[in-house]
Amino acid sequence: MRIAAQPFPLDLDPATAALIVIDMQRDFIEPGGFGASLGNDVTRLQAIVPATARLIDGCRKAGIPVIHTRECHKPDLSDCPPAKRLRGAPSLRIGDAGPMGRVLIAGEPGAEIVPDLAPIPGEKVIDKPGKGAFYATDLGPYLACLGTKTLIFAGVTTEVCVQTTMREANDRGFDGLLAEDATESYFPEFKQAALQMIRAQGAIVGWTAPVATILTALDMADA
Repeated sequence: MRIAAQPFPLDLDPATAALIVIDMQRDFIEPGGFGASLGNDVTRLQAIVPATARLIDGCRKAGIPVIHTRECHKPDLSDCPPAKRLRGAPSLRIGDAGPMGRVLIAGEPGAEIVPDLAPIPGEKVIDKPGKGAFYATDLGPYLACLGTKTLIFAGVTTEVCVQTTMREANDRGFDGLLAEDATESYFPEFKQAALQMIRAQGAIVGWTAPVATILTALDMADA
């Protein structure tokens, strides 16, 4: 199928595509979580949940595998470098006790994906210690087993974990398509800059398109 993306149309085969939903976790999205403790307006991230849910549902119906990621660490913090843990608000750092349990620790309530976007049985969930989803995870081998060639991206934040993963994917030979209204940043100017960087110079990192455009193409391909 052909998607009316920017900077130019993208040809995508649903049989060799996968959707990666990045870090739609309570600690980043809900009031009282880690993101809010840093002084961020989490309502910006909450606003993309409906569009992200539509994208997930459309991909499921099209038979496109859905992969979820969570940025979180081992309870002993052995996979969290001090340089990462010691940044941010001094009052609440990774591993500290917060309103939703220990901040960004695997298994804690705050590290879980928000209920409206929860994985269904059989969907891959990747716990990643870094910004990119390929670093220190089995994402690469998993995609190789699926025969994936094109990755559709959603999630937060656009300029950090989403863009990092798209760049990692690009270096590994994947085509990447970012769903514009299923990704967000705490800083609107950062999101816009990231979108421009991704599709600059002839899709140097990848393509972008609204969720409705992606779903329309999926519906046409199914028909």
